[in-house]
Amino acid sequence: MGEIRDFRSGKPGKPPPGEAMPRRLAAIVAGDIAGYSRLMQLDEEGTHNRVKRLERDLVEPTIAEHHGKLVKTTGDGFIAMFDSPVEAVRCSIVIQQNMIGRNAAIARDRWIEYRIGVNLGDVIIEADDIFGDGVNVASRLEGIAAPGEVFISGGIYEQIKHKMVCGYESLGDKKVKNITDPVRVYRVLPDAAAYQRTRRRRESILLTLLGLAIAIIAAGALWYMLAQPRGKLSEVARAPSAPPAAQQPAPSPAPAQTASPAPSIAPTQQTSPQAAPSTSPAASVPEPETIALQGGSFSMGSNDDPSERPIRRVTVKSFAMGKYPVTVREWNACAAAKACGFTATGKDDVPVTNVSWSDAKQYVAWLAERTGKAYRLPNEAEWEYAARGGTQSKYWWGDQMQPGNAGCKDCGGDSAAEQPVKVGSFKANPFGLYDMGGGVDQWVEDCWHRNYQGAPADGAVWSGGDCTSHVIRSGSWKNDARYVRPANRDNYDTNVRYPTHGFRVALSP
Repeated sequence: MGEIRDFRSGKPGKPPPGEAMPRRLAAIVAGDIAGYSRLMQLDEEGTHNRVKRLERDLVEPTIAEHHGKLVKTTGDGFIAMFDSPVEAVRCSIVIQQNMIGRNAAIARDRWIEYRIGVNLGDVIIEADDIFGDGVNVASRLEGIAAPGEVFISGGIYEQIKHKMVCGYESLGDKKVKNITDPVRVYRVLPDAAAYQRTRRRRESILLTLLGLAIAIIAAGALWYMLAQPRGKLSEVARAPSAPPAAQQPAPSPAPAQTASPAPSIAPTQQTSPQAAPSTSPAASVPEPETIALQGGSFSMGSNDDPSERPIRRVTVKSFAMGKYPVTVREWNACAAAKACGFTATGKDDVPVTNVSWSDAKQYVAWLAERTGKAYRLPNEAEWEYAARGGTQSKYWWGDQMQPGNAGCKDCGGDSAAEQPVKVGSFKANPFGLYDMGGGVDQWVEDCWHRNYQGAPADGAVWSGGDCTSHVIRSGSWKNDARYVRPANRDNYDTNVRYPTHGFRVALSP
């Protein structure tokens, strides 16, 4: 559990008597397990152990990865504090998306689902707790959220609305328990496409209700007309105050006249789909450019990190590698074909981001089907072989960081940018490949292993291990230089999207 310290001395404990308690503005995340009492009744020891394991393996590491502090756990929930509202919401999304994968293999009645609320507020800091309305509002938001959802306050929304790849649905002002003023509440939708789907669904419902209302009014008017005595209707028709159009009731053939153009329209509707197949399906696919690489042997790994050891000799067969990471334009062709899970935003020529490993697999499967070529994700050995470009130095250009060779936080780039720069903005490595370090984190095929003990030496995919997470390479524009080393390796949850994650394709001979 993280420890809250006195921000003047750095030491835990209360201030001396007579001094004010330290305060600070912070983003507060409150999480709580839905239906915890029911789960405990079903399996008390099993539920307790599962919750503790989730806190240890998911909640605490995710909070730390997003630069937050776990203030306390509450048996069935947690409170965390962040300097950055963006990181607070990202952390919340990662936890919720991670839980989807963890629940997938479990019976529905035993799912563990968090409700999460996020608020921005001025809080009182103590040694092992925080207090104030900032915390209370976060807890109240969590209380009204549905299982698996993240609710944020208006204060958080104003800080993050242009800074994250996700959608937001306004739920209006809500009166919450023990808080005097109503709180503006937003539901977080993990990606922008989800927001568009939700908005279209709500618009469809509104249009349906409007159509029903019009139909009811029309039916009421028709009933009124039919219920009147025939003589009374004639009197209405002869009334001098009626407009000329009302002097003659609409004749019964009118509906037939309205419908008569339909046959002439039908052939046009039938011919347009017939014209589409004249173009080959593959012709409309923006195919990533690849570079053929001759196979060879190299020393894989380094002594810079325990996960990169032991260094060993690996032989890779010939294959082709994407010249650049997959771009927004290339990805959106898959999204337009309804084969990829979301429509990416941003410039067409920048790497696509916010992609999970499962998303990347969907794309390469679609691309292989549409083109008839053996597209796939590169494996970890292939990726490092390609990134080194025939070199064995720390970076492909040497042992010291040099500006102009990679896009990263301390490589001269802009780590505050919402997207990496366009592909090919930096120098190519000796194999002619761009952005094999920096730009975006890049998924590879392999399941995660903590080190190279027992890894294959023939350049094959290393399956087994922890396949709830997969290996990512390259580092991103938001990481520092040590992440852009060809030997650097990390991992992330298989089904979770993250704003710096992308990928590139490989092609079997």
